[in-house]
Amino acid sequence: MFIAKVIGTTISTIKDEKLTGRKLLILRQTDETGAPSGKPYVAVDTLDAGIGDLVLTAHGSSGRQTAITSNSPVDAVIMAVIDHLEVGGQVVYRHQ
Repeated sequence: MFIAKVIGTTISTIKDEKLTGRKLLILRQTDETGAPSGKPYVAVDTLDAGIGDLVLTAHGSSGRQTAITSNSPVDAVIMAVIDHLEVGGQVVYRHQ
Protein backbone atom coordinates (compact mmCIF):
# COMPACT_ATOMS: atom_id res chain seq x y z
CA MET A 1 0.00 0.00 0.00
CA PHE A 2 1.02 3.58 -0.65
CA ILE A 3 -0.15 6.92 0.71
CA ALA A 4 -1.03 9.33 -2.09
CA LYS A 5 -2.75 12.66 -2.62
CA VAL A 6 -5.44 13.13 -5.24
CA ILE A 7 -4.19 15.93 -7.50
CA GLY A 8 -6.54 15.71 -10.48
CA THR A 9 -8.91 13.76 -12.67
CA THR A 10 -8.66 12.19 -16.08
CA ILE A 11 -11.32 11.50 -18.68
CA SER A 12 -11.08 8.71 -21.24
CA THR A 13 -13.98 8.03 -23.58
CA ILE A 14 -12.23 5.15 -25.34
CA LYS A 15 -11.03 2.46 -22.91
CA ASP A 16 -11.28 -1.20 -22.01
CA GLU A 17 -14.94 -2.10 -21.47
CA LYS A 18 -14.21 -3.27 -17.91
CA LEU A 19 -13.26 0.32 -17.04
CA THR A 20 -16.45 1.86 -18.42
CA GLY A 21 -18.13 3.98 -15.76
CA ARG A 22 -15.07 3.97 -13.50
CA LYS A 23 -13.66 7.25 -12.18
CA LEU A 24 -9.95 7.67 -12.88
CA LEU A 25 -8.01 10.02 -10.62
CA ILE A 26 -4.48 11.39 -10.86
CA LEU A 27 -2.50 10.75 -7.68
CA ARG A 28 0.93 11.65 -6.41
CA GLN A 29 2.63 9.46 -3.85
CA THR A 30 3.44 11.15 -0.54
CA ASP A 31 5.58 10.43 2.48
CA GLU A 32 4.11 9.64 5.90
CA THR A 33 3.39 13.32 6.57
CA GLY A 34 1.52 13.86 3.32
CA ALA A 35 4.39 15.72 1.60
CA PRO A 36 4.79 14.84 -2.12
CA SER A 37 7.52 12.26 -2.74
CA GLY A 38 6.82 10.55 -6.03
CA LYS A 39 5.65 10.86 -9.61
CA PRO A 40 1.99 11.29 -10.59
CA TYR A 41 0.04 8.20 -11.64
CA VAL A 42 -3.57 7.23 -12.40
CA ALA A 43 -5.71 5.01 -10.17
CA VAL A 44 -9.26 3.70 -10.32
CA ASP A 45 -11.38 5.30 -7.60
CA THR A 46 -13.62 2.81 -5.77
CA LEU A 47 -14.67 5.21 -2.97
CA ASP A 48 -15.59 8.59 -4.49
CA ALA A 49 -12.39 10.31 -3.33
CA GLY A 50 -11.84 13.92 -4.33
CA ILE A 51 -9.06 16.35 -5.19
CA GLY A 52 -6.96 17.09 -2.11
CA ASP A 53 -7.82 13.83 -0.31
CA LEU A 54 -5.07 11.60 1.04
CA VAL A 55 -5.77 8.00 0.12
CA LEU A 56 -4.34 4.50 0.43
CA THR A 57 -3.69 2.69 -2.81
CA ALA A 58 -2.99 -0.91 -3.79
CA HIS A 59 -0.92 -1.74 -6.87
CA GLY A 60 -0.33 -4.61 -9.25
CA SER A 61 -2.27 -7.81 -8.66
CA SER A 62 -3.46 -6.45 -5.29
CA GLY A 63 -5.15 -3.62 -7.19
CA ARG A 64 -7.39 -6.18 -8.86
CA GLN A 65 -8.69 -7.64 -5.60
CA THR A 66 -11.62 -5.26 -5.01
CA ALA A 67 -15.15 -6.11 -6.13
CA ILE A 68 -15.04 -3.22 -8.63
CA THR A 69 -11.63 -4.02 -10.15
CA SER A 70 -11.69 -7.82 -10.18
CA ASN A 71 -10.44 -9.16 -13.52
CA SER A 72 -9.86 -5.64 -14.85
CA PRO A 73 -6.72 -4.17 -16.46
CA VAL A 74 -5.90 -2.13 -13.36
CA ASP A 75 -2.49 -1.40 -11.87
CA ALA A 76 -3.54 1.02 -9.10
CA VAL A 77 -6.76 1.36 -7.10
CA ILE A 78 -7.87 3.72 -4.34
CA MET A 79 -9.04 1.50 -1.49
CA ALA A 80 -9.28 3.92 1.46
CA VAL A 81 -9.65 7.64 2.13
CA ILE A 82 -7.45 8.66 5.07
CA ASP A 83 -9.14 10.47 7.98
CA HIS A 84 -5.90 11.25 9.77
CA LEU A 85 -2.26 10.21 9.96
CA GLU A 86 -0.46 9.84 13.25
CA VAL A 87 3.33 9.46 13.24
CA GLY A 88 5.38 9.20 16.43
CA GLY A 89 2.40 10.16 18.57
CA GLN A 90 1.76 13.35 16.54
CA VAL A 91 -1.17 13.84 14.16
CA VAL A 92 0.51 15.00 10.95
CA TYR A 93 -2.62 15.04 8.76
CA ARG A 94 -6.31 15.43 9.47
CA HIS A 95 -8.97 15.33 6.74
CA GLN A 96 -10.68 18.73 6.48
